[in-house]
Amino acid sequence: MKNSIAERIADFLKNYPPFTSLIYSELVDISKQIHVLHMEKNQVLFKVGDQTHGFFYVVKEGAIGLSVNSDAEETLIDKCDEGDILGLRPFFAKNNYLMTAKAREESLIYAIPIEIFKPYVSQNAEVLSFLLESFASNTRNPYDKEHKGKLISENVIYNEQSSEIQYFQPIKYTSTPITASRKNSVKEVAITMTQHKIGSVIIQENNLPVGIVTDKDLRSKIATGKFSIDIPIEQIMSAPVITVSENISIAETQLIMLKQNVGHLCVTADGTTKSNIIGIISEHDVVVAQANNPGVLLKETKRATRSKELKLVREKLNDLIQNSLDKNIPIQHISNLVGEINIAITKRAVELAIEKMDEQPPTRFAWMNIGSQGRKEQLLMTDQDNALIFDDVEENRYDDVKKYFVELAEKVTKTLNKIGYEFCPAEMMASNPMWCKSVTDWNKQYNSWINKPGEKGILMCSIFFDYDFIYGDENLVNQITENIFANIHNNQLFYAYLGTDALKNPPPLGFFRQFLVEDDGEHKDTFDIKSRALMPLIDAARLLILSQDIKGINNTYQRYKKMAELEPQNADLFESCADAFSTLSHFRTEEGLANNSNGRYLNLNELSKSDKVKLKNTFQPIREVQDAIKNRFQLTYFT
Repeated sequence: MKNSIAERIADFLKNYPPFTSLIYSELVDISKQIHVLHMEKNQVLFKVGDQTHGFFYVVKEGAIGLSVNSDAEETLIDKCDEGDILGLRPFFAKNNYLMTAKAREESLIYAIPIEIFKPYVSQNAEVLSFLLESFASNTRNPYDKEHKGKLISENVIYNEQSSEIQYFQPIKYTSTPITASRKNSVKEVAITMTQHKIGSVIIQENNLPVGIVTDKDLRSKIATGKFSIDIPIEQIMSAPVITVSENISIAETQLIMLKQNVGHLCVTADGTTKSNIIGIISEHDVVVAQANNPGVLLKETKRATRSKELKLVREKLNDLIQNSLDKNIPIQHISNLVGEINIAITKRAVELAIEKMDEQPPTRFAWMNIGSQGRKEQLLMTDQDNALIFDDVEENRYDDVKKYFVELAEKVTKTLNKIGYEFCPAEMMASNPMWCKSVTDWNKQYNSWINKPGEKGILMCSIFFDYDFIYGDENLVNQITENIFANIHNNQLFYAYLGTDALKNPPPLGFFRQFLVEDDGEHKDTFDIKSRALMPLIDAARLLILSQDIKGINNTYQRYKKMAELEPQNADLFESCADAFSTLSHFRTEEGLANNSNGRYLNLNELSKSDKVKLKNTFQPIREVQDAIKNRFQLTYFT
């Protein structure tokens, strides 16, 4: 007898992926198990913090909004319409929903039991591919080019870089797994598991994996009395064990566990059962890995109440950077994310400092990051560079107001220092009264640097002209920006000094194309990648973008991209500068992470021949952009 309701559901589903990859009879079988839900407008399907359901959902009619809570406000992230799927989180994660799904109008929803659908995921490569691509692209339908909505990650950062890093980030695994011989008794293995407080043991022969035993096996096969505790462990082990290689990503791990219906994966040298055991991955490792993704780090930052908690976030961020580099994620994607999390950390440090003050701020103020932080190029734990602007006040209040903000800044900079951001040796920090000023005083300061550009003034321009609003009233920063651009417009003397400064470090190659290295001191014979290679590109980008009256683009890479857009005839030059900057940033970041340093000095002897060639290739764009600057700003006389 036909099931007309199931057939009507199947007729609908067959038009939308991933159901398009199933044969009709399979769709009918699935449809027989589907629950049809009628939802009134504003009715909640699931909300943030709810335990995951045993279903995922397809919109038949109407629309479902997906939202998150940020700073006590509900923010709509996406809208799912007819044929869209949502609520797939239970396929990939054990923790609770991180989004709220609410009907935006009267809607009809198909609830599909996950356990019913799982076999089709494991048996159908196209269905599996759909879920994999959905995870990778962070969309509810990766095949829809025009309407890509969010699907899996359900985190706080909703952008391309976040999903790409989350997908490609390799999972951390236990590199010292506990093993046992197949002839060990069940009792011996159980004692070992108890002693080490672990939930699984790999069974090996000549260090090759032949099976695995988990606490689930002990519960279902031993505690029930089906087997004696004295038998050899090989009689109750699961075999063959599912093996993977060590560079497996979080997404791949989740999908293999889903496909194989297992909670543990054995890591081997070549990913097969024919090579040595080097680790084990558990479902717990997947949950922990998800906790270190960018969205969760942002959440932890906002919730932090002590500098110690913020320090943990920054340490986790280092792991994310390293793992992303290992997976060849473009350095600019990494830089964008790290910049946002660094901003969140600084913002929280300011908020905590205000809480510690006896009074609330006496007037409007704004906290700015300057220098590399202002350009969002601080991947490594380098020193602080920041400044504070406060609103103009009556003359008789000025000293007291400034005293308040200097004290506030001292608390902020001390907190940042505890987190791991060293104090600036030159004291270019808001806690220095020189860099804690009213709007009027800041404008006077910038006017002095611009209109009387001596050597010291130009030095300050290289730091204070790269700034980023962090906290407070952004209008104060905008007032300073307007003043700066009014003063530098067609200011040939200023550009001449700034251009001369941008040329002070020529391409770092000597005779016979030899690297120019440090002659003496602590870093003798090393290559100063910051001053000899990165700074020439940074200085040139700043000069070029300011001369075009472009506001709000402070990042060096983005400055060159904008210049390529503005000047198509010079696009090749600016694109090569952008690429060179990315390559150099990659070198510096790897050096810093490997040696727990700021990455400034490279030991050339540790570089491969190909890396040396890659490094040298970045110097040609430096030469070309400096030549362009000489011609554009007529700097032959000055240089």
